Amino acid sequence: QVQLVESGGGSVQAGGSLRLSCAVSGYTYSNYCMGWFRQAPGKEREGVAAIDSDGRTKYVDHVKDRFTISQDNAKNTLYLQMNSLKPEDSAMYYCAAAVGRTGDWALYRYVYKYWGQGTQVTVSS
Repeated sequence: QVQLVESGGGSVQAGGSLRLSCAVSGYTYSNYCMGWFRQAPGKEREGVAAIDSDGRTKYVDHVKDRFTISQDNAKNTLYLQMNSLKPEDSAMYYCAAAVGRTGDWALYRYVYKYWGQGTQVTVSS
């Protein structure tokens, strides 16, 4: 059974940083893609960043140069380092895992099968 558990959210002032973690268990695919999504109240769930089993990464344009996705396979953990945070980054952040690689669809939520419960990020101005 695949389980994804996010942590690291919180409240921070604009310009600050947070690092989100996603503890992964039961996910044993050798070819895979994992991603971070976010959803603000009243908005669609948005793909923020993704990484596949070859280490290739993909970001939505408005977080490039501010967010970094990474993985520690030894610890079975996915990370999202978020710097220079803005109030518009406030949202519930979700970790997700797909079955196999997703190619160009890495930021498209419907290719992901497994989801965590989310961790809240609030950025104040």
